[in-house]
Amino acid sequence: MLIAFDSTQQALRAEMLLEYADIDIDIRPTPKEITAGCALSIEFPNEDLERVKPILREEKVEIRGLFQSSGSGYEMINF
Repeated sequence: MLIAFDSTQQALRAEMLLEYADIDIDIRPTPKEITAGCALSIEFPNEDLERVKPILREEKVEIRGLFQSSGSGYEMINF
């Protein structure tokens, strides 16, 4: 799973919140096929999705979208 952001500030905030929740994340460049205002994205395991969503909602983290890797790129999923 991948979270894309419109601002670096929101990406760093999400990184801090997810690390505090002990979710295994990786900061990586936003893939070119995802149009976002920020060059940073957060990748995390699919099985942590139901833990990640409430954190982003409750803390009002502004994201461009949640994406799942597919064979041909990335698909946006409902947030």
